[in-house]
Amino acid sequence: MTPLVSIIMGSTSDLPVMEKACKQLDALAIPFEVTALSAHRTPEAVETFARTARERGVRVIIAGAGMAAALPGVIAASTTLPVIGVPIKGMLDGLDALLSIVQMPPGIPTATVGINGAQNAAILAAQMLALADADIAARVAAHKATLKDKIVKANAELATLDYAHLVKS
Repeated sequence: MTPLVSIIMGSTSDLPVMEKACKQLDALAIPFEVTALSAHRTPEAVETFARTARERGVRVIIAGAGMAAALPGVIAASTTLPVIGVPIKGMLDGLDALLSIVQMPPGIPTATVGINGAQNAAILAAQMLALADADIAARVAAHKATLKDKIVKANAELATLDYAHLVKS
């Protein structure tokens, strides 16, 4: 099986956040790989990873990083594949990482999700893949339908609340 999405993180300490992307891609039956490489400690390996991703079959890269958060941008500079950056909460509640990923120079775009938003990164990657794959598009649509079901169920549960001064509509 060839990975369509590559999940890369600066350190395995980022795994608790990035694992949400793994779980979401797995639930959508999208083949993926997971790697830890550092833009600062292993720059040559990061560049090789980015330059060879397309020939390995990867179609979208999800890159998680905290603090200076250089990883998504360094990868985006070395590939023509779409890169989705996941800012990871760190020193400044993740704002430092968010701004580092969002503020890429012209010509080096990096899509960015919210702080610790690895699950949304996986869904965005799936939506990108769905542009050329009807099966993935159907799985993404089915997933999104479950989101509506959760809210309908939550409202049914809220309707059972019983307080003396609760006004029910």
